[in-house]
Amino acid sequence: MKIKIGLFFGGNSTEHEVSIVSALQAMEFFDKSKYEIIPIYISKDNKFYVSEFTGIVNEYKNIQQLISKSNQVLLAKNKSRVDLVKYPYKMFSKNIYDSIDVAFPVVHGTNVEDGTLQGLLNMLGIPFVGCDVMSSAVGMDKYVMKCVLKDNNIPVLDSITVNKFNYISDKDDVIVTIKKKFDYPIIIKPINLGSSIGIKIAKDDKSLKEALAHAFTFSYKIIVEKAITKLKEVNCSVLGDIENASASECEQPINSDEILSYKDKYLSSSSSKKTPSSNTMAKGTMESLSRKLPADIDDITRETIRNMAVDTFKTLGCNGVARIDFIIDEEDNKIYVNEINTIPGSLSFYLWKAVGMDYETLLEKMIQLAFKRKREQDDIVFSFETNILDCVNLDGSKGSKS
Repeated sequence: MKIKIGLFFGGNSTEHEVSIVSALQAMEFFDKSKYEIIPIYISKDNKFYVSEFTGIVNEYKNIQQLISKSNQVLLAKNKSRVDLVKYPYKMFSKNIYDSIDVAFPVVHGTNVEDGTLQGLLNMLGIPFVGCDVMSSAVGMDKYVMKCVLKDNNIPVLDSITVNKFNYISDKDDVIVTIKKKFDYPIIIKPINLGSSIGIKIAKDDKSLKEALAHAFTFSYKIIVEKAITKLKEVNCSVLGDIENASASECEQPINSDEILSYKDKYLSSSSSKKTPSSNTMAKGTMESLSRKLPADIDDITRETIRNMAVDTFKTLGCNGVARIDFIIDEEDNKIYVNEINTIPGSLSFYLWKAVGMDYETLLEKMIQLAFKRKREQDDIVFSFETNILDCVNLDGSKGSKS
C-alpha cells in the first residue's frame, strides 16, 4: 500500500503564489511507486481545499473558479493518520475525502512558514516534513534568529528593531535612535517576510522615512541594519537534522539593483537553466533566478560558508532542507549570515543537483527525516496516566499549582 502524502501549499501570505509553483513543481518528482500525493491548497483566507484539480498549475490562473469546483476539508486526527473531512458535513454522504499518512508543507512566508501550520500538524500527531514549530518561528523572525546565532558565535550584522506603535507615536525619536546606531546607508526590512518583500535601502532622512513607512505596510515590526555597500551574496542549502546535516553547492545570485528583489528572485528568466520538467513552469520559483552556480568564490570561502550553513542549521534546530543566505563584505572579506529560509523556494533542489543529488532523492530524504523525528517524539513522555482532578475541590484549595 502506498504512503499518502498531503502536500500543503498556499496560505495567507505575500508569498502565496510562489508557494503554489514550488509545491506543484515538487509534486512531479515524488516516487510514485511508493507515494500517493494529495495536493492540499490553502486559500488566502486559510481554508483547505482538495480536488482532482488542485494539483494542476494552470487551474491557479483562476483561483476562485478552482475553489468553486473543489472540496473544502477539515483536518481530523484518526489514530496515526489525518482524515480530510468534507465541510460542510452532509448527512448520508461519504464525508471523508481521503486520509494522509504524512504532511509535506511547501509554504512560504508569514502565517504558514513561521510555525503556525507546523503547530497544527504537530497537534494532529502526524509526521510532517521540515522544521518544527520552534525552528520555524525563530527562523522567520530575523531579529530573534540573529540574536540566537550571535549568542552561538555565528557572525551576523548588528541590528535593532522598531515596532509600529513606537514609530507612529514618535517618528522623529525613532529616526534619531536609528541614526545614533548606524550611519547611512541603512537597510530596512520587515522582520518576518521573505522573497525580499518590503526591503529598502535609505541613504538620507527622507528615504529613511519612506523605507520605514513602506516596511510597516507589511509587518508590525521591522529590523534595521547598516547596509553593506560593496557586497557579494552567496546562498547555501543544508539537508538533515541536528544529528547529521550536510551542505550543498553555493550559488551567487545576480541582482538588478542594490538589493536582490522579488522580481529578481521569481520573475526573471535565466538563460543558463532549463525547467526540470516540460510540464512545470520554472518562472515563479527560485530556479528562475539569475545566478552563478557554483558561486564565484575561492575554495576556502566556499568551505567556510558551507560549514557556517551547517552550524546555523543545527543551532536553530532545523530539519529537512533549508537555505541559508550569506553576505560577504568585500571591503574586508568578512562573512555574515543574513537570513535562513526554513522552506526555501523550489526546495533548493537546484543546489543539490549541482552536487549530484536529483530531486526525487532530495524529497525521499526529507520524508524519511520526518518519519525519524516522529519516531523520536513517540519515545518522549508528554503526559502522566493520572488525573489530579479526581482530588480537586471546586473551591480550588486542593491540587492547585503552587
